Amino acid sequence: MSSATFFLMPDQAEDEQNRLICDKIAELYRKHKKLRVWARSQQQAEALDELLWQQPSDAFIPHNLHGEGPATGAPVEFCWPEADAVNNRPGYALFNLAENIPVQAQQSQQLYDIVPADDNGKKTARERYKHYRARGCQMQTEPLTSEQK
Repeated sequence: MSSATFFLMPDQAEDEQNRLICDKIAELYRKHKKLRVWARSQQQAEALDELLWQQPSDAFIPHNLHGEGPATGAPVEFCWPEADAVNNRPGYALFNLAENIPVQAQQSQQLYDIVPADDNGKKTARERYKHYRARGCQMQTEPLTSEQK
């Protein structure tokens, strides 16, 4: 059975939220998860990519933007809705940061998603939650916090 975990975003500036997202990406990678991060936009994907490059060398996470890196993909790959020819990556979990559910969600057994702090974001997150639940996913919700504090 597939599972979906929704992370409740704190009401913080976007750069602080991106840091928390990168901390969560690092945590999932350390748990031996291959992860496709579906960003809201190419700009967000590039910002997250840059934040991961700023990690200390002993905490490096192999990652790339869609269309870069090895043909078989890095353990963490950043994609966005307008990206061309995004193929399925078997065994990858999907971390959706976008408002809509990407097609790749149908191919992932492990889904991660976010619930923004604003009311409109919460409304669209509820719709994604209903979709995943109707698909038969085992649902979880937890706050998005950093384990690096």
